[in-house]
Amino acid sequence: MAIRAATVRWIAFLLLAGVLTVVLIATLLLVGVNPHSVFAPGFVVRSWLAQIGIQAHNRVGVLTTVALYWLAIVVIWSAVARALRR
Repeated sequence: MAIRAATVRWIAFLLLAGVLTVVLIATLLLVGVNPHSVFAPGFVVRSWLAQIGIQAHNRVGVLTTVALYWLAIVVIWSAVARALRR
């Protein structure tokens, strides 16, 4: 039974992009980038939630940052794949 290309692409998006996101964040922190800069999207979301009266834990900021980096990786990956197919 052959695996379709779309299935492989979704597995890559879900698994490999997630691992790449974690490696990217860890590498940025290891090379000395300020943690406030690395997790800036999370701090923005936490401050928005604080403005409306919701006290969010740090994990909300971390998950927001990871989700944003993951989305950026998937968008760039998709654009490169589309450009290479043409």
